[in-house]
Amino acid sequence: MTNVSREYYLKLASRKLRMPIGADLVLHDHPDHAQIILDGVRLGKVVAEAAAAFKTPLAFPVMDLRMEKSVLLPFFGVPADKADAWHFDSAPSGAAIAAFEKQLDAAVPARIAAVAEAIRYVAENTALVPVGMSIGPFSLATKLMPDPITPVYLAGAGETAATEPDVALLEAALRIARIMVRHSIKRQLAAGAKAIFIAEPAANRVYFSQNQMAGGSDVFERFAMDANHEVARQVAAAGADLIFHCCGELTDPMLDAFCALRPVMLSLGNSRKLWEDAARVPKDIVLYGNLPSKQFYSDLAMPVEKVEQIAAGLAARMESTGHPFILGTECDTLHVEGCGDTIRAKIARAFRLLE
Repeated sequence: MTNVSREYYLKLASRKLRMPIGADLVLHDHPDHAQIILDGVRLGKVVAEAAAAFKTPLAFPVMDLRMEKSVLLPFFGVPADKADAWHFDSAPSGAAIAAFEKQLDAAVPARIAAVAEAIRYVAENTALVPVGMSIGPFSLATKLMPDPITPVYLAGAGETAATEPDVALLEAALRIARIMVRHSIKRQLAAGAKAIFIAEPAANRVYFSQNQMAGGSDVFERFAMDANHEVARQVAAAGADLIFHCCGELTDPMLDAFCALRPVMLSLGNSRKLWEDAARVPKDIVLYGNLPSKQFYSDLAMPVEKVEQIAAGLAARMESTGHPFILGTECDTLHVEGCGDTIRAKIARAFRLLE
């Protein structure tokens, strides 16, 4: 298929498209889902199946923000099944990181290869827009450290890798994360991805001191944004589009920084009032979100009638702003064991899938 463009997403918004991100739900309809994520063609069919189920022309892959960590740690001698709980306790050497980068290019991890092959399947066998997916560099770096908040604060206070081991660990973790994310994106773009969805939930006010930023510190730019600008340039150089997501709590300057990446779509979490953000976000960036999909599994916290009410209210508020908008989920709508029918009922009502 030919390249899409910013105007394509603006047209989707003008058609009042409603679309969840929910490939994980469809994946778990298959009893052998653990095997499917390693089989590119079958995974591609699941992605296409999800797009059909949710009536969206964008083929979003499964949003597994644990994947990149699980595939990079074996290069440092850590088994993938230990990845979730494992962290570096000191900065790996520059030589170790360089060796990791070299080995990564020589031996593509099976999960990364399957995601790329799934994108290739969608690109070659459907009329859908194949979308790639990766965790953001800063968010991946935080997953590699036992306590990322303290070193970020120390860096913002002026400490450096030469004076503070925690800052050295932060810088090394971010270097590893940048290598991993760039590699994953490279493989997906080569397979035919027309857009890349970057999920950067940790780039938020929990990890970065508002006082430091207000006082003139460039810590947010250095540790969160510089790497994402690098990603944005990589995506643009391939002629693809950037979709940027952050479901964390944000300050307005953080939102402005995300807009400076020039994504075609900006996906924000439920903590943001999108109808207010519409005044800050350029008109050629489609706002996407932000129904509280993390609560869809619970009828107590989020009954189906409330979901429908929130969706209608958000759609009406956004229409009144005149800002391009696609109603969506605040994040991926994940499978929760025993709650599939409940989650799907809410998706159907919120996104008018039964009409």
